[in-house]
Amino acid sequence: PVVADVGATPRGCRCRGNPPWLPTVTPQVVKTAMDPIVAELAKSIPKSRIFTSPAVLASFASDGLASLSARPLAVVIPESEEEAVAAVRVCHRLGVPFVPRGSGTSLSGGATPVENGIVLALNRLNRIVRIDPVEQIAVVEPGVLNAQVSQAAAPYGLYYAPDPSSAQVCTIGGNVAFNSGGAHCLRHGMTAGHVLGIRAVLPDGELVELGSENLEAVGPDLSGFFVGSEGLFGVALQIVLRLLPVPERFSTVLAAYDSLAKAGEAVAQVVAAGLLPGAMEIMDRLTLTAVEAAVHPHYPEAEAVLIVELEGESNQVEADFGRLEQILAASGASSVMVAADPAQRALIWKGRKAAFSAMGRISPDYLVQDGVVPRGRLGEALAKVAELARQHGFKVANVFHAGDGNLHPLILYDGRVASARERAEVLAGEILQVCLDLGGSVTGEHGIGLEKRDYLPLMYGANEMSLMRQIRRAIDPQEIANRGKVFPVLGGR
Repeated sequence: PVVADVGATPRGCRCRGNPPWLPTVTPQVVKTAMDPIVAELAKSIPKSRIFTSPAVLASFASDGLASLSARPLAVVIPESEEEAVAAVRVCHRLGVPFVPRGSGTSLSGGATPVENGIVLALNRLNRIVRIDPVEQIAVVEPGVLNAQVSQAAAPYGLYYAPDPSSAQVCTIGGNVAFNSGGAHCLRHGMTAGHVLGIRAVLPDGELVELGSENLEAVGPDLSGFFVGSEGLFGVALQIVLRLLPVPERFSTVLAAYDSLAKAGEAVAQVVAAGLLPGAMEIMDRLTLTAVEAAVHPHYPEAEAVLIVELEGESNQVEADFGRLEQILAASGASSVMVAADPAQRALIWKGRKAAFSAMGRISPDYLVQDGVVPRGRLGEALAKVAELARQHGFKVANVFHAGDGNLHPLILYDGRVASARERAEVLAGEILQVCLDLGGSVTGEHGIGLEKRDYLPLMYGANEMSLMRQIRRAIDPQEIANRGKVFPVLGGR
């Protein structure tokens, strides 16, 4: 097959410069009495890429859930697979916990450091090793950004389907860890459906090959087993991704509604009609206000908007669009707009993908949740969330993947007000309980991490929790890989 080598930089070499979120690499002054763990790490990794200064450690103290933080012993920035493996082996030999980290965009505390542990910052493992347009795969390192894969595949008429809102900054390694989804997971599924193979280093330092480059691989789906493990099974060092042909045609529709409930009902009607759009997303008035102020997508004045995107062959999209128009007209939409060209489509999606970051326009702080409910109960769930918000005295902005019932209620609060954060967390917990009561899940794509650790036993029974814990400890008896995430550490550590 024709194989194209594609680098992370125009010349195809590994990027030696720092992304803006990494510290500038300058030689450190190493103390005479070097910490013995750091001294061991320094045998395999240059001291200039082992950081122990308070300023650098502070910048890695949390992930996207900034209210949870911890101080690591050191931050290690490997520049090769060999260095990453060496660091894990040191941690295993000395019993030191480590946390693999990409861009730190996790919203569940999944990349929060372990106190006095090691952070493995993997952003420099950022090569797109190759694109194979015949086999329709990409082989990448974990520090490659999500959006870079589609950019590299575009000349061959291919793209990478999972598209989290943070695609411009989040890494493939992080996507693998949390089984990320995004707006188009309705049609194409989550990350697990697009990972064919993984080369990983297990917590004991063993290098393993899981899956393969073949879509028809036989045997247990070990790469699928690894995806979504939130760093508990080790570190992915090279990932084989399935690429898809770019759809022949897109039709992106923006429907406005005078109530959030009507928008939710429209989703159920679209699904009931047998249509399978690429994406269905909803934003409420609070979200629209923030987004309009931030990126000016020129959405209509409404209580809620529904984005529906059809994709595929032109004749199929044309036929589905006719049915979609009828459904939206019958659903009570106050207006329906169809993107006239790729620029207008991009603007519609720019508004949706900027929703989380835009919240700073209307609130000093917010807490985002990630529960899932059956699509048929979306309206009921939204009504319950609104009632809980009134009871607790908070405003809640709703933006979510309506097609698969993945809610992202954003609880707006002011962290300068005494106990506001704690009260917001109580509301967040009650929202998760609503999701469970309606037959859903406590997470759709943000993972369990630290934030939802105490809610997992509400979703699974004691036997299921015990089995999951046994599997975790069979792979990592010392629990050094992302210690404390998903499950509390035995003995309370």
